[in-house]
Amino acid sequence: MTPPTLWEVPEPIAICDVAVDDDTFITLRRHGNPGGQRLVLTHGNGLAIDFYYPFWSLLTDDFDLIVYDLRNHGWNAVSSLQAHTLPTLVRDHDRILEAIDHHYGAKPQVGVFHSVAALTTLLSPTRGSKYSAYVLFDPTVCKRGDSFEEFDAASERVAAMTRRRTQRFRARSEFAELLSLVPAFQRLAPGVCELAARTMLRECADGEGYELRCPRDYEAQIIDYGRAFAVLVDLASLRCPIKVIGADPTLPFSYLPTLDLGDVVTVDYDFLPETTHFLQMEQPGECVKLMREFLAECAGA
Repeated sequence: MTPPTLWEVPEPIAICDVAVDDDTFITLRRHGNPGGQRLVLTHGNGLAIDFYYPFWSLLTDDFDLIVYDLRNHGWNAVSSLQAHTLPTLVRDHDRILEAIDHHYGAKPQVGVFHSVAALTTLLSPTRGSKYSAYVLFDPTVCKRGDSFEEFDAASERVAAMTRRRTQRFRARSEFAELLSLVPAFQRLAPGVCELAARTMLRECADGEGYELRCPRDYEAQIIDYGRAFAVLVDLASLRCPIKVIGADPTLPFSYLPTLDLGDVVTVDYDFLPETTHFLQMEQPGECVKLMREFLAECAGA
């Protein structure tokens, strides 16, 4: 019998708390090879960057990795719901970039972002000027028209479902088992549901079980905001090379509609067959392969 896969996220080689406003800190962590090319990584709505370890663990030998969680996610404490908006996440992103330069030294860096994190960096006034390149996994961007109407309707449904989600669990194993039954997560690599339970839950303050690190109302609020901001991105305005790696556009959507960006001639676009919005945790090796090929092309340009 094959033993279960256990993903253990290693201790960072450096940790830094960044004050992004008066009552909110975001914890930066450094992993990998400090002498390598720098990658800055963060995650999608409601998740945690340590949940992506099956993906970024394949990069630690060669790259200098700076990873962080969005506010009210992952390692970060929960702060104001009122301030949990897309514009706030954009400001956080810009302050984090300043902190990375200050604490770890300025050098060329590649932004590696998924979903709403990709939207956040694309909305930043820096417009890519702080990165030598972008690798964006299934970014939450959409054009106006029929595809946006579908996206908007699905966003409304997903936000409503998120607000009804269970917030507390008796044990992490209960969460992992529930996740394994959800269609959106059934393509995850072995052991990733258990990793999700360890990285997306925290012990309740009263000691009675576990709760979502990103509360459901916070996740739902970002989905609501994303509907308005997803159409504002102009990929042609970016000041650096960009690679978009999408989910399979032929599959029925499981989280939000999978958007086919094949008609965007200003970016290098690929998709991975048989993957969903969570492609980095479904086919991490293939995601890394496509990313490495792109970065090698950028270096040779």
